[in-house]
Amino acid sequence: MEKQMVLALAMIFCLAIPPVYGQYYSKTIKVGGRVEKKTRLRFFYHDIPSGKNPTTVLLAQANITQDFFSPSPYSSLYAMDDPLTIGPERTSTTIGNAQGLYIALSRDPNKFTAVLYADFAFTTGRFNGSSFSLFSRYPPTDFVPSPDTICEMAIVGGRGAFKMAKGFALLRATSSNAKTGDASLEVNVTLYHY
Repeated sequence: MEKQMVLALAMIFCLAIPPVYGQYYSKTIKVGGRVEKKTRLRFFYHDIPSGKNPTTVLLAQANITQDFFSPSPYSSLYAMDDPLTIGPERTSTTIGNAQGLYIALSRDPNKFTAVLYADFAFTTGRFNGSSFSLFSRYPPTDFVPSPDTICEMAIVGGRGAFKMAKGFALLRATSSNAKTGDASLEVNVTLYHY
């Protein structure tokens, strides 16, 4: 008991010391001459969890959700490496890929909702070697959404030509299959970057 009391007092002492003796240094430097740019992009994104060569795979799933008859059961975690193309067909010219993770959040087996983190990287053309990061919630939609359904998602960073990017992406399903979970989306991006 005495050893536990000594340990507890030592921990309290260690936690109390940094605020008293710690120093915080900060210096703000004004940056001049940086011009913010605005870039608009339009491409297609293909999420393919089915078939012999899926671009999205299930990493983990809670035991309590295995009874759902849904392509993306509640609390399922997926990894993705999805192609980005110029046109809506999967056979269109590939211009990059979206790599990341998403977790399915809808308890309704007829809806799809997720929190998505993805890095959209370009491998050809003017923005070859550049990417932007999307981290946002995909709002509840039907597994076969109306072509009029547009989802807005936040862009939180970038690299290469898109350094310090911020902005938004508007996603619209061009095709989807409720049985397999395969989906193709039109992506319209507005980026503000330096």
